[in-house]
Amino acid sequence: MSAASKKVIYAALAGNALIAVTKFAAAAFTGSSAMLTEGIHSMVDTGNQVLLLYGMRRAARPPDRSFPFGHGKELYFWSFIVAILIFAGGAGLSIYEGIIHMQHPEPMSNPAVNYAVLGLALVFEGAAWAVAFKEFRGVKGNWGYIEAVQRGKNPTFYVVLFEDSAAIIGLVIAAAGIALADITGNALFDGLASVLIGCVLAATAIWLAYETKGLLIGESANLRVVDGIRGMVREHARVEHVNEVLTMHMGPDFILVNLGVQFDDDATAVEIEDIVRRLDRRIKDRFPEVKRVFIEAEAWRKTPEGDS
Repeated sequence: MSAASKKVIYAALAGNALIAVTKFAAAAFTGSSAMLTEGIHSMVDTGNQVLLLYGMRRAARPPDRSFPFGHGKELYFWSFIVAILIFAGGAGLSIYEGIIHMQHPEPMSNPAVNYAVLGLALVFEGAAWAVAFKEFRGVKGNWGYIEAVQRGKNPTFYVVLFEDSAAIIGLVIAAAGIALADITGNALFDGLASVLIGCVLAATAIWLAYETKGLLIGESANLRVVDGIRGMVREHARVEHVNEVLTMHMGPDFILVNLGVQFDDDATAVEIEDIVRRLDRRIKDRFPEVKRVFIEAEAWRKTPEGDS
């Protein structure tokens, strides 16, 4: 796993841990529901960074007899768990706390403390977001931001970016709720801010779960890789048809490729063996993320993606 993605997670982990302690202290001192919700939010985010680091460590383990293609999909599993924790731990507790506070509103004391803490939190979260955004922009290439999330195969980049973006939005909502409660004297605004923060976290979790689900199940390589492999195989003089190019990401940097190819009827077994060896090397040289290539010699058959 790249050192860049680890740097993003470490930056978010350090920032969220410091912010969580500060928010909980401020919530205990002022009695603000929105601040307590923000503390829960930061605590959940801190736990999420730990899980992502754990997932990266597990995914880096070498192949063994039980997992001959390695453990790369563990990163996808733990990324999906992070989405669940954001939904259940962050969104669920935030909405619950907000509703309870709206049913039994309590006035805040010393709201200036909340403003100071939110200001510091915004600085820390903004710094972590800047690191995550810089790394994400570096890996997205020519894709648009939404397209990069949809096509990206390393969820650590956009998971942290989503979390930091939701955190900044949550801080703005918390500040607005606390300010309205302070100005109007109506503590309902403080509880309402908690509910809105929970809704933001729920939306973030649902999107993250949707994007990581495909990777966890077994998503194909990007079209650029699939078409590139197909073109390389079809260029060979002894290849008559490429029936199918089946790919699957076994991890962010591990693509499994299975090819169904019809060779020239005059090609001998020795020639086919040599062609397979050469194609294997060419494919891996052009696409380093391709780690295993299986080529099956077969008669031409009509497939949805095959040659006509």
